[in-house]
Amino acid sequence: MAICEFHWGSAVLGKQVTTRLILPERGKPPFAVFYLLHGLSDDYTIWSRRTRIEMYVANLPLIVVMPNGDRGYYTDNERGPAYARAFAEELPTVIERNFPARPSRSSRCVGGLSMGGYGALRLALGYPDRFCSATSHSGALLAGRSLPRKGDLHPDEFRLVFGTRPAGSSHDLIELARRCKAGGNLPRLRIDCGTEDFLLEQNRGFHDRLSEMKIPHEYEEFPGTHSWDYWDLHVREAIAFHVREMKLKALP
Repeated sequence: MAICEFHWGSAVLGKQVTTRLILPERGKPPFAVFYLLHGLSDDYTIWSRRTRIEMYVANLPLIVVMPNGDRGYYTDNERGPAYARAFAEELPTVIERNFPARPSRSSRCVGGLSMGGYGALRLALGYPDRFCSATSHSGALLAGRSLPRKGDLHPDEFRLVFGTRPAGSSHDLIELARRCKAGGNLPRLRIDCGTEDFLLEQNRGFHDRLSEMKIPHEYEEFPGTHSWDYWDLHVREAIAFHVREMKLKALP
């Protein structure tokens, strides 16, 4: 595997952006791509610094792309950058232009933790024609539905991102899931959370709503807190989930 940092100019965000990639050194290109999102207090380097993600994908024909999402929840901010458009439309186009990435929905997946868990579902459900599967660890999955709660942004920052009435909008994951089901184009979803995580009730609530709407998804709870010990352990299950959905085969 090779790790590189890619600097590119985002027309959507109006600035230079740095993205970290893990690239296969074996296998026949073009490769599938896993977009892996960080949480609220971190940046694009965190997954490769705090987990063994490079080891976990070492035998897979898979590019891992880790963008910098700032504090924007990977959604199109009400008064700020259009992060969803940047990461669902612009970034895959840029990656596929500059790296040996396969340009198809069936070869793109997205995952993340906490804010990035919300972001992964926001991108996949908001752009179901772009991603075949999405995974969330300890996600702030109801952050775009109601007023700020524990684990969310400060109220003033929250309004800049989500506005004052996010329920039923494109920030609302439940509404996006409803739209996807109505359109008959649902990505495959997997959600997990630690039983001692402060976001557990958000995850249970979102799981319950998906079940009520009869939207297929995987949901699991494991012992653990909102911590890197938990995410380093369970990102392996997310990778296995995406590998199954994209029908990838391990390299010899």
